[in-house]
Amino acid sequence: MANALPDTADLHTGPALTPMALVKAMALAYRARGMDPSGALAQAQIPPARLNDPRARITAAQMEAVSYAAMRELDDEALGCFERALPWGSYGLLARASLSAPTLGVALKRWCRHHGLLAQAIALSVEVAGERAEIVLRQVRDPGPMAELSAVSVLRNIHGLAAWFIDSRIPLLDARFPYAAPPHVAAYAVLFDAPSRFGAPEAAIAFDAQYLALPLRRDEAAMRQLLQRALPLTVRSYRRDRLLVQRVRDLLANQPLAAHNADDIAARLHTSARTLHRQLKEEGASLQALKDAVRRERASQLLLRTNRPIKQVAEAVGFRNEKSFIRAFRAWTGHSPGDWRQR
Repeated sequence: MANALPDTADLHTGPALTPMALVKAMALAYRARGMDPSGALAQAQIPPARLNDPRARITAAQMEAVSYAAMRELDDEALGCFERALPWGSYGLLARASLSAPTLGVALKRWCRHHGLLAQAIALSVEVAGERAEIVLRQVRDPGPMAELSAVSVLRNIHGLAAWFIDSRIPLLDARFPYAAPPHVAAYAVLFDAPSRFGAPEAAIAFDAQYLALPLRRDEAAMRQLLQRALPLTVRSYRRDRLLVQRVRDLLANQPLAAHNADDIAARLHTSARTLHRQLKEEGASLQALKDAVRRERASQLLLRTNRPIKQVAEAVGFRNEKSFIRAFRAWTGHSPGDWRQR
């Protein structure tokens, strides 16, 4: 994708969380072509001596700067990861080709298919099993020392673009990678914000399949603006989650006994209780209101369509005792459960 060179005056601002190993792989791409990476390292304010320090980390701004410089100097947006260079603008073409898709699912499948026209070293696919969707990356050719950079950069690229397409967070359920856990394994919690597994047959990121049905919210004007500086897509964290309310409702409806409080619900949605409350507020909702709505709907159905005792109805909708259920139901409807059933 086309990008404007980031301002290099403040590259050390912010936490240094990105592992230096990714930059070391870029340096290998330079050397494979008989080129010197020192210029790119200087633009990113990275001392060459730190490349071999397994504990070294850089900031997001430094990663953006070194990636930009390397892509331009190598004329390869894949940074040496594939059997051929992807000339400057290749990923921009992929994004544009997916922009007219009616839903995110169609856009991602189109992106993966078109990526295969540019590089045959990897095979990308969108796979769905029940409520779980995955973007799977399979290595067709041995990537050698570029294995980590290839998997991390491509999956973060498509994840960031997917979130941009629908203007929403897409929280990951988990991620897996076809190589051993690296010394900087702790950095993966930042790179993917999800539990990561290593030594898998292929690389993949997983998320709720409901996101695939969301329509794209971007147009050509937004695309032109994005392509002026697309690299931050891989580090930007969207706060807004357009499916959060529905995901919470589904969890409350399908697992009422396991979703008693915000901590339980947040854990199942792979976030924190504080973040859950904040994001629901941004969506104009609250956890208690969603709880009440789901429980009332479920209780009403059970009371009207079954002959279950009130105690069993209370348990089925997530109440730990009958008295609490009766009190809550009266607050919702103005009637006791027994009166509601008779009326």
